[in-house]
Amino acid sequence: MNTTPTTPATPDRKRNRLVIGAATAVVTGALIAGAGYWWLDRDELSQASAADCRLAQRIITEAEAISTGPAPDAETWWRKTGDERRARMKDGYLGAKISQYEGWALATAQKSPEAPSAKDVRNLQEEARGHCSDSGVTLSMPPLGA
Repeated sequence: MNTTPTTPATPDRKRNRLVIGAATAVVTGALIAGAGYWWLDRDELSQASAADCRLAQRIITEAEAISTGPAPDAETWWRKTGDERRARMKDGYLGAKISQYEGWALATAQKSPEAPSAKDVRNLQEEARGHCSDSGVTLSMPPLGA
């Protein structure tokens, strides 16, 4: 019976295994860190610029006044403001909240049964404020039609 003698791993092999093991650990660690960052950041609100937040507050102020005026003026304002918001506002998530408030102002001016309650406006205000928390601008949405 012929047996082949086994040779112990050479120092080069041991070093290669150590290098490959260390590289694998580094890549695995980076993947875990990236996944952890994504997990924590996934529910965070987008942060709008100060310019977007100032534009939003200006639209809100106009909407408050429009909501008590005649419906034809409100419709014209609604179209014009929507075009401006879509053209100038970079943060689409904040834009969606402001768009909702614009629509509510129009509905209030038209005496629609779909006009929002004060609670609806407060809830929307809190959601919109979250998008401006880093900008230094605090959005204030008063109840419409008052």
